Amino acid sequence: MPRYVRLGELPRKHHIQFRKPDGGLYAEELFSTRGFSGPMSTLYHHYLPTEVQSWEDKGEIKVDFMEHEPLRHRHLKTKAMKPCGDAISGRIPLMGNSDVEWNQVCVAEQMDYYYKNAEGDELLFIHDGEGEMESLFGTVEFHPGDYLVIPRGTIYKLNFNKLPVRMLAIISHGPIEVPKRYRNEYGQMLEHAPYKERDFRPPTTLVTHTARTETQVLIRARHHYTMYTYPYNPLDVVGWDGYVFPYAFNINDFSPITGKLHMPPPIHQTFQGQGFVICSFCPRMLDWHPEAVPIPYNHSNVDSDEVLYYCNDKFGSRRGIEEGSITLHPLGIPHGPQPGAVEASLGATKTDELAVMLDTFHPLKLTKDSGALEDKEYWKSWQKPIDPQGTKGVPQTTGD
Repeated sequence: MPRYVRLGELPRKHHIQFRKPDGGLYAEELFSTRGFSGPMSTLYHHYLPTEVQSWEDKGEIKVDFMEHEPLRHRHLKTKAMKPCGDAISGRIPLMGNSDVEWNQVCVAEQMDYYYKNAEGDELLFIHDGEGEMESLFGTVEFHPGDYLVIPRGTIYKLNFNKLPVRMLAIISHGPIEVPKRYRNEYGQMLEHAPYKERDFRPPTTLVTHTARTETQVLIRARHHYTMYTYPYNPLDVVGWDGYVFPYAFNINDFSPITGKLHMPPPIHQTFQGQGFVICSFCPRMLDWHPEAVPIPYNHSNVDSDEVLYYCNDKFGSRRGIEEGSITLHPLGIPHGPQPGAVEASLGATKTDELAVMLDTFHPLKLTKDSGALEDKEYWKSWQKPIDPQGTKGVPQTTGD
């Protein structure tokens, strides 16, 4: 996130004495990425961030991928998932590769500990819940449709107003960033970008915990979970500034880019990661050429897997899709509108679709949990035509 933010109390300069009211020194911490050459923030702690009371190995993190699966289009129906666990323990991995991991979550419980992912940035998509994220950098309120971008190493806890809550947890092994083509050489958003800096919501309230209260933090690192117990609450920061911090961005604040003729998926890109992109498909006006075909042409995706998570059921060109559905159109075989969908879309002027898309540049492996959610007949949906009279004028998905 190319933006400077400061919150709380700070000394006049970096690396000088900064004292508490009782005369003791605050502990300065540099929170850096990519060594000392990437984005970084400087935090000032009431206690030493290196002080730990104890730790406990909580076991290996192992995702059970299916190997050598036949190539086919897939439809996963997550609506059938039962609420379980909290925002961390309830994560069910459905797919992943060496760049990214997709977890489906239906949260049943509140977290009674903090969490830190030290091996990946996290992108959480809140489908239908609201609450607040407590973090090392302060509090971020979240609402339905919010993306929460959480840099690796951030200590945080999600507090929901009510449960259950559906959400996605996408873990990136590289940084999650705003696409470079939306920024100028100074990092400022360009005029053609589908959002501006004011759409991004960094922490606004810094709650400093100073009591010596025993606090647990579950840390993910090196494919293991370790539970650290601190003799104090590590959210003891009195002030910070810099370019690294968690933030929220709501999918409804994405301003769609439209065109006279069908526009390809890159115009929906919202974030970029190492080996993947995240796109937001939002309600918008459709193509206005008098002979426009407002849904996607057939596409032979020979170099990327495409995953779509449907936030509603406003997708006329995808038969059998419901809110919470996931479609996976893998590299190696073409995909496109189902039979009859092109004729049915002619004359449509707008779409009310809402979806999150993950496009990867390396194949995704699916887990056994995803297999349990699969609609085994989805690949056959291109065999029989859709009655164009029954869906004439229905807004169609423009997912590629």
